[in-house]
Amino acid sequence: MAILAIDQGTTSTRALLFESSGRQRTVKTLEHKQLYPHAGWVEHDPDELIANIQYCIDSCEGIDAIGIDNQGESCLAWDADSKQAISPVIVWQDNRTQHMLDKLTESQQQRVLDISGLPLDSYFSAAKLGWIVNNIPAAKELLQRGKLRLGTTDAFFLDRLSGHFVTDISTASRTSLMNLKTGHWDKELCLLFGVPMEALPEIVATTGHFGFVESKGRRIPITASVVDQQAALYGHGCMNKGESKITFGTGAFALVVTGDTPQQSTNQGLLPTVAWQLTGQKAVYALDGGVFSAGSAINWARSLGLFKSYNQIQHFKNSCAMERDLAFVPALSGLGCPYWDRTAAGLWIGLSLDTQPTDLIQSILEGIALRAAEVIASMNEFTSIKGEISIDGGLSNNRYFCQFLADVLNRQVIVQTSTELTAYGTACLAAGEPIKQSSKTKRYSPQADRQILRIKFKEAITRSAKWRN
Repeated sequence: MAILAIDQGTTSTRALLFESSGRQRTVKTLEHKQLYPHAGWVEHDPDELIANIQYCIDSCEGIDAIGIDNQGESCLAWDADSKQAISPVIVWQDNRTQHMLDKLTESQQQRVLDISGLPLDSYFSAAKLGWIVNNIPAAKELLQRGKLRLGTTDAFFLDRLSGHFVTDISTASRTSLMNLKTGHWDKELCLLFGVPMEALPEIVATTGHFGFVESKGRRIPITASVVDQQAALYGHGCMNKGESKITFGTGAFALVVTGDTPQQSTNQGLLPTVAWQLTGQKAVYALDGGVFSAGSAINWARSLGLFKSYNQIQHFKNSCAMERDLAFVPALSGLGCPYWDRTAAGLWIGLSLDTQPTDLIQSILEGIALRAAEVIASMNEFTSIKGEISIDGGLSNNRYFCQFLADVLNRQVIVQTSTELTAYGTACLAAGEPIKQSSKTKRYSPQADRQILRIKFKEAITRSAKWRN
């Protein structure tokens, strides 16, 4: 059996082919434009995303089934008849709606938290979808005619590719519109955010029949649709309570499996979420903690000219930057778990006349690791995390970062041989069974006790908080 996994991420669309023999290969990687029409706004061109997905499928022969993972909270609107988008994709990083959310009362905020399990934040889809209805004339016109469709990107992809207007339960749980206990859209939440429930897709399981894609005269079934971070959790093999992973992509996202019932953890700032639901089975839940800027902070530093080659930042001559009082808070898009402060700003503190570019990039790597350690510490207060942490993503290739992460966590960090665990998890879900893969890993054990640095870093966090209006 040959499974094509489409990893539709924030910066690119990747297609990987997984065969039952254990052979895997990258078929295609296509980057797409990042659009910033106003300060705090982040958009994608929906037609560019669809074209890239179709191109990836058309680039591969002999596919038996397709699985697609998506960005999670990114969303848009489109015409039910023509399937043409009437809005850009409003990306999960976009914060245009935060000022609207800030006007809601404490009782309304509590209702959102009680029903959806999610805090009020522009990160999630609900306010974005409400903004589309209120600000895009075509949306109002289509709504009056009963032809408006609203949803996260997965629903748009499936509707355009296969004619199935559905969203999987893991993605729906990221909208702030789904009742976490029932797994259905909630009328009260839809009214609060101004999202017409009749325009939303049907919520279905993560695996099953999502229709067929036409490619070169063939009809290929789509058998899995899932949020990218949940796909990565599955790809890491985290199936049991307490097993966790961190994916270091554009952001850093940690998830820990909590079992077959949702568990809320408001005081730690963690997000209860659906991990996945296999056909005919109960949903599996997890707790999620996000750091908004990880790989994006490294790419930003490169764009500033702080380094040219990634090989340059694998090791440093000087000792730990934090131990030299140089700290970087990677709040370039605000602070996620456990703070949920969109007004926080990126911050260097401890600069001096002898600070060099290498010191700055070293502090960025350490700041990302320290933020991830804060998330894991919050998770461990709520549910006991098993000793080792499995990681993947671009930063998992950086030796300095992995060792520093092991030190500040005081845990063994396991780097999977494959850097494509999101796609691998998607492929396994689409196949309905594990796919053979190399089990080799690289392990980093703590070499220095650097947990004390988290106290100092906390002080830097407080100085970056609530900086922006």
